[in-house]
Amino acid sequence: MAMAEALQHAAPSPPAASAPLVADSKPAGVPLCFLVDEDASIRHFLSLALHGSGIDTVEFTDGAALRAALADKKPDVVFHNISLESGDAIESVIALGTQGFLGAVQLMSNRGAAVLDHVKTIGGQHNLNMLPVLKKPFGTEAIGKIIASLKIGNAGQPTAQISLGEALANKWIEFWFQPKIDLRRKRLAGVEAFARARHPQHGIALPLAIMAGASDADLFKLAELALLNALSAGDKFSKVGLNLAIAINIPVPALVKLPVPDLVKAHHKPSDKWGGLIIDVSEDQIIGDLTLAAELAKTFEPSNVKLAVENCGHAHAALSKIKELPFAELKLDRSFVTDCASNKVNAPLCKTVIDLAHGFGSTVVAVGIEKASDASALVTMGCDYGQGFLLGQPMPEDRFLSLLRQRTGAGGKVVVGA
Repeated sequence: MAMAEALQHAAPSPPAASAPLVADSKPAGVPLCFLVDEDASIRHFLSLALHGSGIDTVEFTDGAALRAALADKKPDVVFHNISLESGDAIESVIALGTQGFLGAVQLMSNRGAAVLDHVKTIGGQHNLNMLPVLKKPFGTEAIGKIIASLKIGNAGQPTAQISLGEALANKWIEFWFQPKIDLRRKRLAGVEAFARARHPQHGIALPLAIMAGASDADLFKLAELALLNALSAGDKFSKVGLNLAIAINIPVPALVKLPVPDLVKAHHKPSDKWGGLIIDVSEDQIIGDLTLAAELAKTFEPSNVKLAVENCGHAHAALSKIKELPFAELKLDRSFVTDCASNKVNAPLCKTVIDLAHGFGSTVVAVGIEKASDASALVTMGCDYGQGFLLGQPMPEDRFLSLLRQRTGAGGKVVVGA
């Protein structure tokens, strides 16, 4: 499974080559990127990576469509493929220069250096900010470095050191969503929500920056907020035709105090199509009290709320102890997923956990997939689902909803593979 192919989607019908593939208006204050590539999988891979960095995208199949769109929208950056006929890219570069484009131009191609340098030189002659040429194939790390160098989107915001209590009191907490992919069918199978804090001056703070030293009371408030947000998001996702199970992480001490069934009843309208919630609990927190786990799972089941065990692998010897409990998923820790295609320790460990989980009726989610080779190896091992930057970065709810609207094809399914 090639990396770009892993993010290909199906659309109801192919648009004309002269029309942009994304026509949504740009939200105020959000950087905009124009993407030009005849390969749909490359466009969609780039869109996922850029959306995760807080950058909106408009996709085009060729340079002619981009040049026509310049009359209506002004992007902050342009990613332009150089195909076998480099004339299309040259025309785009000249058009950008003629219009006095002040953003950055990122050429990309698998062609030889001479052709790439020729197009880049023409851009320089037209006073454009031509970035170093991006050779295909490339990964999310390369895209991240480009965005960081341009200081746009989330990459342009300094990480703020914010306490969880301060963030909660000022209502700075928001939740970003990362897709969970069915690795065999290459379809969107669910999402996981992650807490972020958006400081009005310092920008986005990641979990590590806000969780340090958090009190039990603040962790409980965050857990309740996460659950209520997941219920609200589930309703929004259903309106675009997708009934997705949403995973949230809640520490066990907070979970035992949280009135989950009551909150679901009060904040969610009953629906047969609701994807439900999955609450992730850490392996090291739950493995010592499986009786409690069983009680929680039984209590939550009528509300369509299921339990999953994350960080699996570190206490691998204890996996057999949970085989009788109704955990919906086991989440394979990223430290074992990384290099599982080649590492002589990680590969057999992943396979063992997958086989054990399947043996007692649970599905397996591999977390932190960043390499196409690892994704392919996990498919061969029989892993059910995957998450990671290869398949889609966490992104704000509005960006994720926008992406769902763009990617939802006939039948209300989002396809991420051919």
